[in-house]
Amino acid sequence: MAKKKPVKQKGNTYEIRAAGESEAELLVYGDIGESWWGESVEAKDTAEQLSALDVETITVRINSYGGSVSDGVAIFNALRYHPAAINVRIDGVAVSIASLIAMAGDTVEMAENALFMVHAPWGGLAGNSKEMREYADVLDTYAKAMSSSYMRKTGQSSETIMDLLTDGEDHWYTAEEAVDFGFVDEIIEEQMAVAAGFDKSRFIGSKLNASAPKLNALPEDFKPAAVVAITQPPKEKTMTKKVKKTVATSADPAVPVVSEPVTDPVVEPKARSEAEVLAANRARVSSIRSSFSLHMGREGVQALLDKCIDDDNIDPSAASDKLLAHLGKGAEPLATNPKAEVIEDESDKQINAAMDVLIVRAGAQNMRGNNIQPLAIDLSGNPYRGSTLMDLAKASIKRAGKNPNGMDKREVVATAFQTTSDFPVLLENTIHKILLQAYMTAPDTWSRFCKIGSVSDFRAHNRYRVGSIGNLDTLGQHGELKTKTIPDGEKGSITATTKGNIIAITREAIINDDLQALTDLAQMFGRAYRRTIEAAVYSLLAENSGLGPTMGDGDTLFHANHGNIGTGAAIAMAAIDADRVLMAKQTDVSGNDFLDIRPAGLLLPVGLGGTARSINDAQYDPDTSNKLQKPNTVRGLFSDIIDTPRLTGTRRYMFADPNDAPVIEVAFLDGIQEPYIETKDGWSVDGAELKVRGDFGVGAIDYRGAVTNAGA
Repeated sequence: MAKKKPVKQKGNTYEIRAAGESEAELLVYGDIGESWWGESVEAKDTAEQLSALDVETITVRINSYGGSVSDGVAIFNALRYHPAAINVRIDGVAVSIASLIAMAGDTVEMAENALFMVHAPWGGLAGNSKEMREYADVLDTYAKAMSSSYMRKTGQSSETIMDLLTDGEDHWYTAEEAVDFGFVDEIIEEQMAVAAGFDKSRFIGSKLNASAPKLNALPEDFKPAAVVAITQPPKEKTMTKKVKKTVATSADPAVPVVSEPVTDPVVEPKARSEAEVLAANRARVSSIRSSFSLHMGREGVQALLDKCIDDDNIDPSAASDKLLAHLGKGAEPLATNPKAEVIEDESDKQINAAMDVLIVRAGAQNMRGNNIQPLAIDLSGNPYRGSTLMDLAKASIKRAGKNPNGMDKREVVATAFQTTSDFPVLLENTIHKILLQAYMTAPDTWSRFCKIGSVSDFRAHNRYRVGSIGNLDTLGQHGELKTKTIPDGEKGSITATTKGNIIAITREAIINDDLQALTDLAQMFGRAYRRTIEAAVYSLLAENSGLGPTMGDGDTLFHANHGNIGTGAAIAMAAIDADRVLMAKQTDVSGNDFLDIRPAGLLLPVGLGGTARSINDAQYDPDTSNKLQKPNTVRGLFSDIIDTPRLTGTRRYMFADPNDAPVIEVAFLDGIQEPYIETKDGWSVDGAELKVRGDFGVGAIDYRGAVTNAGA
């Protein structure tokens, strides 16, 4: 497998480096996130380097005292999302959040003289008593979010892991104890060249695991070596800063001590260009959007996301901290992971059971289309089978710790919407699932001839086509090679916009058990969003009397200067063949060579679809009097005949495969194609409001992969 060359990390505590044609190595030797003690390992740099690796195996070597929880969780998820096999090796210490990063490994090895530590997340806050209590809840939310990662690896129960993450103790494990508990798969021989010195000063008052010796009496067989020497960065223009380093003492090799601060040279960062600043900001915004995506729809999350994006001083790590603090005020975090198991608590089970009942009542489980299978829902044993919306509202109130007995119907609905009950979440999840099912099953044609792309924000995004150098030149008289420059290329542009509407959930709909009104509206919204994309594509194509939008060169998409307008003729074998030849004769941006592009789809009005299929499938030319004497030269030319009522008249379009020679692109914000829902308490209605929206843009990016013919 090919491997992309990674960019080296600036600093001397970690790097990602090639270890072979199909493997790479990540060194996590330093504090996670911004460090008070020395060099740091930051999530953004790690994620960027991991994304550049196209390898089959990544070995992650850890020697870290931990640090920022949000950076650690982000690094953990970046590793889990990477398609490579992740092998973790604990060389020295994996402490605090560094121990969670170790859980990302498909396999985890630990040196026999290394140490592993798990404890509760901690932090500091200045504020009043109310703020202090809220912050304690935030820390517990951090712990719960982290627990699933430890549970997945160890197989231990939620109660056991949460005890480790909330009891306030530091739980230390030797390699053998870590294997017994399930944190580690295998013990490897001590590696004296990489084992880290142990910084005792950073854990004053800390306690070891109950079955292990105390900190001031480490196991006799634990013999950390001196800190491994790491190559310093090149001594270009430098400045100095103070860092702490650990060194072993000859008097007590078992317990190294901290030396006085020393001065290390650090390369002064070069000034960044405007393009680099913009690229960095796009990466910042994309990373923040990614961390927020799982929680969109929760109250206040969209406003917080907008605030974080607008403030250039908020990086992805700080944004994640703000998000977790917001969720900790009462919401439960979503801990998802492509390789991890999702642990479903009792509240989730109740919501999912109620949601199944609503989906079946609405008949949405039978929706199918576009190769989408119907939802498999079994209501046998479901405790909410036969329940009305009012019944489900009362059940939600009870789960929130309140008693609905004695409340009238309007009070029940008001309480279900306005307290901490999960009733709004139940309705939102149900409507969202029905909406997505309707979106996925709605028919479209644009996806059959358009490229699907992604943009990171709402600004114009260019699509470049680079010029070529043509054929190689003959050597000069004295055997010298001639210098050749790559000519300027072309560019197209595409901009995403937002489309959406609001669904109102009224008290009357709940009291009247009018589920069909809500679910029918959700289905209509799902289909409408797909139709909105379809309409946008055909609107673009219809510009300039069917010749498409004006391109960057000032000409329409289909133009004589572009060589992609066929001589007007009724659809027939000879006319189609002539258009095919036009497409094949297109040259590259610099006009140096033929592209020899071949058609894949024929787009035309629905009234011409039958004739087109007949020509495409016929063995002999159907337009000659002696059909047995003239074979059909365009038989099977098109893999897809796309006929649509959105086109009228006789004009037809021939498109190449959009993966080979894209002409029209539909780009979605952050690559998210499906519409999503945000919920808030209703202001304009007495109930709740659900905002359904999606972000996409349509643009013509090149003319070479298409030919049009006005027909006759």
